[in-house]
Amino acid sequence: MTLNNKTIAFIGAGNMGEALIRGLLAAKAVNSERIIATDIRKERLSHIAAKLNVKTVFDNAAAVANAGVVVLAVKPQHMSAALAALRSRAGECTLFISIAAGVPTARIESELGGKAHVVRVMPNTPSLVSAGVAALARGLYATEEDLVIAETILNAVGITVRVEERLMDAVTALSGSGPAYVFYVTEAMIKAGTTAGLDEELAKKLAIQTIHGAAKLLVESGESPESLRCKVTSPGGTTEAAIKVMTKRKLMEIFTEAIGAAEKRSRELSES
Repeated sequence: MTLNNKTIAFIGAGNMGEALIRGLLAAKAVNSERIIATDIRKERLSHIAAKLNVKTVFDNAAAVANAGVVVLAVKPQHMSAALAALRSRAGECTLFISIAAGVPTARIESELGGKAHVVRVMPNTPSLVSAGVAALARGLYATEEDLVIAETILNAVGITVRVEERLMDAVTALSGSGPAYVFYVTEAMIKAGTTAGLDEELAKKLAIQTIHGAAKLLVESGESPESLRCKVTSPGGTTEAAIKVMTKRKLMEIFTEAIGAAEKRSRELSES
């Protein structure tokens, strides 16, 4: 699906907003003339205009006046102020795509007047390198076409999945926060490498490429993580020795508890 008949307004032009604009332009899903971006920072708008050749303005209401799609890319604490400015200017069929963590569709619908078409999205930071995954949940008034439009936009920077909104806290805990877990594991591998005697830069290079390669193998082989792990884990070998330590220290349980804590915090933020 192309979006060339849609004008898309980005309310907020931070890293994720910029990534989405770049992805859409690279995929030729929409012409640059059909994109308009706003931000509270003048230097950010100058950067977006210069690098991406799209129109930028300070006025949120003016930006959405003729937009068929509005991407809400503001911080959650700024959402109410942004919606207040948009309430009287958006059309009845305007689609609002929110990437603000923890903001329910019902709240956005209410603050926009009651029956707005809203799709809530939880992307993650690998979207910045077109390798993201985004979960989409539609609000009460959003249509199938709205979901397809949202998928088209998010597919420009990765892949998408559809979920019920009640699962968004779990998605946030797993894939939204997930890149940080991988970075943390990478830090631990580098530290372990230096402890074993490797130079830090060498340990860093080995660890990062190992993470990259393992992820690529997971994606391209189609095999399960368990299957690939077993192929590397020879009986009595070095990998088995390491896995035994991780099993003894209950690494699986630690991850389950950690992601559970992230889900709980996401739910608390959604309710605040």
